[in-house]
Amino acid sequence: MPRYYEDKPEGCASAGVKEDLGVCLLQSDCVLKEGKSPPQCLKAAKCKALKSSFFECKRSMLDARSRFRGRKRY
Repeated sequence: MPRYYEDKPEGCASAGVKEDLGVCLLQSDCVLKEGKSPPQCLKAAKCKALKSSFFECKRSMLDARSRFRGRKRY
């Protein structure tokens, strides 16, 4: 499911995970067959691992300890 990039997307630390989550949601049965929007399918999607990893990445950006340890890159 996740794609590993040779040249990762620029921007924030979680840009690759964000792109993978978007692709996973757009290819899910909820969007394709039921015709719902991706935010509606985010709750019941099969992409829960990508969703949690995107959340952890965003949370690590706000963590005050990351000033010393550096941001996590997923």
